[in-house]
Amino acid sequence: MRITVLFEDTELLALDKPSGLAVQGGAGVGTSLDALLAEAWSPAPRLLHRLDRETSGIVLAAKTPQAAAKYARFFREGRIKKKYLGICAGGAAGREGRVTGDLAVRGKPKAAETGYTFLAGGSVPAGAGTVACSLVELEPASGRTHQIRRHLAGLGLPLLGDDKYGDFALNRALKKAIGLKRFFLHAAVLDLPGGRIIVSPLPPRFAAFLETAGIAAPR
Repeated sequence: MRITVLFEDTELLALDKPSGLAVQGGAGVGTSLDALLAEAWSPAPRLLHRLDRETSGIVLAAKTPQAAAKYARFFREGRIKKKYLGICAGGAAGREGRVTGDLAVRGKPKAAETGYTFLAGGSVPAGAGTVACSLVELEPASGRTHQIRRHLAGLGLPLLGDDKYGDFALNRALKKAIGLKRFFLHAAVLDLPGGRIIVSPLPPRFAAFLETAGIAAPR
């Protein structure tokens, strides 16, 4: 599997991870992003953050220990701004706000915050009719496990196809009607200190789903 490099300098690699590729190896994992990095670079770059297997988009890796320490600090200090795009259940075009509050992480409460803006609404076939869906832009200010997915579910607008936090009956109907087997969540933009902005284009399957739903892809 070939991974697209979106940006590279002496310190960093910005990689465009496809949906379905695990970031790290483990039980039941065949190919992983860290293994691909180890094959292609020596010494292997160090991953600075993670995405869920089904989430596509930008992953940063440091090429030196010094860069790893520096950018890990930037992440802790909130100096790296992240924007995601997702497709969720329900019609909520024009709605925006912030979700705050603790999320349980390994049994302990951790502060979490996500900004959201619902950009446009549409609908897709399901059963005998259609169901509403929305394109949403998300800006997590923290990086808790499954944070975006959990926050959207808490709003009552879960990601379509999310088999852990979503609407399971709706997901079954969408799988039967249009073959939906995964959720759409894309790490689209990283804004780094110093003014460097890295952008990942929407994957073809994400763009095709928006077209099916009658939602214009963001520019």
